[in-house]
Amino acid sequence: MASDASPVVPQAAPASSGRNHVFYGPKGMRAGWRIAIFLGIFIAILLAFGSMVAVIPAARHFAQAARADAQKGIFGPGSVLLNEATSVIALLVAAWIMTVIEKRSFADYGLPWGLAFGKRFWQGTIIGFGMLSLLLGGIWALHGFSLDGLSVHGGTAVKYGVIWGIAFFLVGVFEDFSFRGYLQSALGDGIGFWWAAIVLAILFGAIHYQNHGEALFGCAMAGSFGLLEAFALSRVGNLWLLFGMHAGWDWGETYFYGTPDSGQVGYGHLFNSTFHGPGWLTGGTVGPEGSYLVFVVLIVWAVAIHFLFPKRASAAT
Repeated sequence: MASDASPVVPQAAPASSGRNHVFYGPKGMRAGWRIAIFLGIFIAILLAFGSMVAVIPAARHFAQAARADAQKGIFGPGSVLLNEATSVIALLVAAWIMTVIEKRSFADYGLPWGLAFGKRFWQGTIIGFGMLSLLLGGIWALHGFSLDGLSVHGGTAVKYGVIWGIAFFLVGVFEDFSFRGYLQSALGDGIGFWWAAIVLAILFGAIHYQNHGEALFGCAMAGSFGLLEAFALSRVGNLWLLFGMHAGWDWGETYFYGTPDSGQVGYGHLFNSTFHGPGWLTGGTVGPEGSYLVFVVLIVWAVAIHFLFPKRASAAT
């Protein structure tokens, strides 16, 4: 007896248009378009800030003074604060707009606000400062580094220590959220976590070549540090450890030990220090990050991360 039910006719899935295929993939908007939109928004906001600085006399004078200091190979926390604060604001606003476009959250880009200044951040700060101290200790052991007494004292030392701390926290947020945060998330969706980490590490190192007094070896170190941070990100799953590591290293380099940082010496540093010996050992005008010993320290650093932060079940592959 024939069934009364109508035969089920398979429905063909609607063919995606060529336009959708170009703009969207299995994970939503393709990585290239995401990055292009993000960078476009970020640059537009920065240009707007630059226009504001140009028409405000006090801000214009401050920017000119900062450029003059940079030409002399010195820099102060005020100029770092101004530059990094505007960059961080532009970066976070651009990322916020992308959360709306992509229907994601900052946590998807490695920045869960609920973990702000939690234990991971302070662990990172201790690790970053400790690894810099290990590097300088190695240079000292080979008779290439010495401390020559305090440069600032009392309340002045505390003031500069706090200001430099805030400044380098902002440096860490800007560099790590841009390269290991949004760009890592977007590019990683397109080509995989580790391929994205390698590409961004090369770019991160190349960008450092524009720094005053930087050398190719220092750029290679910066790129290697980028890979180290990607490894740390794969272990802890968020950027707060990285912010701490970056800030702890830079704060120790510029403020605490008073050494050159990418070829520049910050004023208001705690200790006076000197380097003496060949450039391969001391890093020359670049500072300790240009020392060949830095790669030994990076290996120790990676081993420390491996044991301190065991691999997560959902770690990036």
